[in-house]
Amino acid sequence: MWIHEYQSWPNFTWNNKALTNKLADIRYRQGRLLGQMESFGFELRQEASLNTLTNDIVKSSAIEGENLNSQEVRSSIARRLGIDIAGLVPASRDVEGIVEIMLDATLQFSNPLTKERLFDWHAALFPTGRSGMHKITVGSWRTLEVGPMQVISGPIGHEKVHYEAPSADKLEKEMQDFINWFDNECSIDLVLKAGIAHFWFVTIHPFEDGNGRIARAIGDMMLARADHTSDRFYSLSSQIESERKDYYKQLEKQQRSSPEITEWLEWFLDCLGRAISNAEITLSKVVFKAKLWDKINQRPVNERQRLIINRMLEDNFEGYMNTSKYAKISKCSNDTALRDIQDLRDRGVFIQNPGKGRSTSYRLTDKIE
Repeated sequence: MWIHEYQSWPNFTWNNKALTNKLADIRYRQGRLLGQMESFGFELRQEASLNTLTNDIVKSSAIEGENLNSQEVRSSIARRLGIDIAGLVPASRDVEGIVEIMLDATLQFSNPLTKERLFDWHAALFPTGRSGMHKITVGSWRTLEVGPMQVISGPIGHEKVHYEAPSADKLEKEMQDFINWFDNECSIDLVLKAGIAHFWFVTIHPFEDGNGRIARAIGDMMLARADHTSDRFYSLSSQIESERKDYYKQLEKQQRSSPEITEWLEWFLDCLGRAISNAEITLSKVVFKAKLWDKINQRPVNERQRLIINRMLEDNFEGYMNTSKYAKISKCSNDTALRDIQDLRDRGVFIQNPGKGRSTSYRLTDKIE
């Protein structure tokens, strides 16, 4: 039996005693992280939130096997929030759509979740009306014509069915129950409610495609309510992406079980805890970046140097800097690149690595005096 075939569906139950300590720890760490951010200036909080939202969107799509350009995502978010950043790049329709969903979910977190709002999100996610090469129903629940909604793996003829969602003719009632609960149930801690909402929505699977990404947006919306702020400083989707196999394993296990969901909520809280721990690491990088630029701006660098430093500060920058790489990125001659590099080295911004000649390379300083 699938979970939605039980008579008690969707009356979820769980063992509060088993969750109390985990939930208390999450709430303490949420408060500590938000308290840390309050002690920083507006620009630093804005930078941290921009980084978190970018990672959240990129990783939520990666869970579904869709690889978005992080620079496009970052630029799209910055434009919509009016944040002035260097190197803005145009974004594709796919990027603009998922950014629009996530910002609506988190910036407007206190607004009701309605059927129409979910339809708008789905339409934004599939602006061409297609998922890959396949035409799908957009901005509406899936229909009976598409047949059973199954999560499968394996080659054709030897597929393994991991889960089969409720029939399309039940979706109107299923989703009305979910939406009513989402905005009106007040007796559940909002962190737990985020975990239940995520699981409940993805189990109903109301759309032909995009259910996972929308489920995670719904979860982030509830976490924003739990934090009482639209600023995002930790990314649950990034953590889920790093634990993707276990994530799907936990979903399948619970969807093959009863509406007693203690085990799912335990996993959700543990995953959220790890997301907050990683956010503290990310925050330290943001603080370092701010202190580095404070030091540099006491005697400003030229535009080429600013471009290179920002590029080296990006999470996806690989390797070290050398003269030819500098010249290629900043579109200048090797002689100009060498002069710029030597200036940054003399100022203590660059540290020269061991090795000479063609092997000469540089890294950013990790100490701010």
